Amino acid sequence: MYITYYTYIMSSNNNSTLYIGVTDDLERRVAEHKSGSGSVFTAKYHCYKLVYYESFSDIIQAISREKQLKGWKRVRKDALIDSVNKQRIDLLP
Repeated sequence: MYITYYTYIMSSNNNSTLYIGVTDDLERRVAEHKSGSGSVFTAKYHCYKLVYYESFSDIIQAISREKQLKGWKRVRKDALIDSVNKQRIDLLP
């Protein structure tokens, strides 16, 4: 069976805080974040908008990308998000 893995970025409503994660079920994971049960961090900082994601066929690649993005400075993360979602709309409303 083919599984798709995702590295994703959630944002707070005012875009001041970002959360980066990995999942094999993007819709379920985003729904968890939006309900407040996704993680303590996203609940605390209200990171409920999916503003960016990438898909991978290998979990190692997805985790590696997550670590890479977490290591970037904020300005570089913002540029990546803006390259595909300048308005910062919720990609899974």
